[in-house]
Amino acid sequence: MNGGKTDRLLEEEVAEETEVTEPPLYRVFLHNDDFTPRAFVVAVLVTIFQKPEAEAAALMWQAHHHGIALCGIYPLEFAETRVARAHEAARENGFPLRFTLEEDRP
Repeated sequence: MNGGKTDRLLEEEVAEETEVTEPPLYRVFLHNDDFTPRAFVVAVLVTIFQKPEAEAAALMWQAHHHGIALCGIYPLEFAETRVARAHEAARENGFPLRFTLEEDRP
């Protein structure tokens, strides 16, 4: 019997069947509004999105000047959870802060 060849073919079949595909990624965008205080936006980016203070401030200013800023690219579950937490914090404080998701296409 040729066990070596059979084992190798079996390993190749298993490898083909168990190929791991990366989950799709999503872009998270911060939208500017005229009501949410800048300090609150920065605090949300620092506490919920774990951005360093300087990066959070830069994102806030980018959204302020251009209407939108890309906060990051994340797996869907991470993105959805962070956006939901940010919206919840904003609503609890009476602010219309808004983030949106968009699938990251290559």
